[in-house]
Amino acid sequence: MQTLAVIRLEWRRLVVRPLAWVLAALTLAWLAWNYTLLLGSFLAGQIQRAALADGPGFTDLVAVPLLAQLAQLAFLVVPLLTMSAIAGDRRNGTLPLLFATGMPASRIVLGRYLALLGWLLLWLVLTLAMPLLLAHATRLDWGKLAAAALGLALMLSALAAVGVACSTFASHPAIAAAAALIIGLALWSVNFGAQMAGINGGAINWLAMSTHVQPLLRGLVSSADLLWFVLLIALSLALTTRRLAADKERG
Repeated sequence: MQTLAVIRLEWRRLVVRPLAWVLAALTLAWLAWNYTLLLGSFLAGQIQRAALADGPGFTDLVAVPLLAQLAQLAFLVVPLLTMSAIAGDRRNGTLPLLFATGMPASRIVLGRYLALLGWLLLWLVLTLAMPLLLAHATRLDWGKLAAAALGLALMLSALAAVGVACSTFASHPAIAAAAALIIGLALWSVNFGAQMAGINGGAINWLAMSTHVQPLLRGLVSSADLLWFVLLIALSLALTTRRLAADKERG
């Protein structure tokens, strides 16, 4: 019940914050415009692809690229959305009031995280609705689309956990947003140097988020990729809870 109360409170804060609405409007408008361009390109090349026995379809050329563009936007949107999760209370001086409720730090962290994640998953659902509107008029690869949607959901979950952790450790929301952006981009591109050197295996590639997202976007679901996201989310939330509990003990 305490966690649900925190989720409801955080949802109310998101609803009254102009930033959340502006981010939603701008990003969905951008994605809708790019969806129109992808769809136009798909229709223009339909005659040429008809001669191919096993050519790419609507899912490969429209739906998955649209989700890939959402993944790119997520590196900017998630830090801006999560930057005030805890740092906003610290800046406004309301964090002691939150501690005075007697709620455990773990419930506070989990409630804030789940509320933010709910907004991000709604963002993903609205993006998925664009290609799904044409499901009756085209042939969708449901398995590949489901795997890509799962990959995006896991990516958003991981970035949200990192963003909440940065907000807990930072003294100001702007610092939290910058830290979450840098960490997110570093996690994505940590293996670029190794790939340029022709190294496609090893620990450095396993650490990179791109190594685990890209197979899902191609329709390949692996338990190792799912475990990577679970470990990152669990580690981020554990560090967040520990830091918030320490702040609570110091008063």
